[in-house]
Amino acid sequence: MENPKVGIIMGSKSDLPIMQDAVEVLKYLGVEFEVSVVSAHRTPQRMFDYAAQAAERGIKVIIAGAGGAAHLPGMVASITHLPVIGVPVKSSNSIDGWDSVLSILQMPNGIPVATVALNAAKNAGILAAQILATSDEGLAKAILNFKAELKQKVEESAEEVERLRF
Repeated sequence: MENPKVGIIMGSKSDLPIMQDAVEVLKYLGVEFEVSVVSAHRTPQRMFDYAAQAAERGIKVIIAGAGGAAHLPGMVASITHLPVIGVPVKSSNSIDGWDSVLSILQMPNGIPVATVALNAAKNAGILAAQILATSDEGLAKAILNFKAELKQKVEESAEEVERLRF
């Protein structure tokens, strides 16, 4: 995209099926983004360069998904001043995803990472959009419409279930 505001990065291409949910919600809300693979362990210089240069390229929020030891979100947060949203990914080498959750969640004071639930890249996309919407009225309206649609779906489901008359 031409002027991405959100950077979506992941430690491995195998994380893409999970991170695709962030892509879809940002597309739906009309938020420009970019997507890349940046491994904290296998390509540390690439990770450092990405984090160090993101702000000057116009990125406002970084979503970082990682499985296993899941150091990518925290390491990126240690390099940039931008908000980082960590997505713990239950990967093939993961201990039920808990290793990823705790690696992202348990950051030391001074290096915050907003952490969403295991495999919850959609929530990461929504949170990134909400952060951007604090200074973008059009995006704020799009998020309000999105949430109204969620409400409507629940109300329709409630009516459908209530008609069953158990």
